[in-house]
Amino acid sequence: MTTVMPGGEAIHKAVKWISGELQEDANKSSQKLINNVVLRFDLSLKEAEFLTEFYRKGKIEGH
Repeated sequence: MTTVMPGGEAIHKAVKWISGELQEDANKSSQKLINNVVLRFDLSLKEAEFLTEFYRKGKIEGH
């Protein structure tokens, strides 16, 4: 199943940044990274919730 990402530029940059961080070290906490990008890219609550769900699903499907 495909997840539809919100259309803002900030959310795209945030996903790219988090993905890069997780490629460097897969043991990093995705929730801590999300908390970081919410401030870094000035994301809305809805965007933060999207990221949390996106990475939670990824971990479930990825194992």
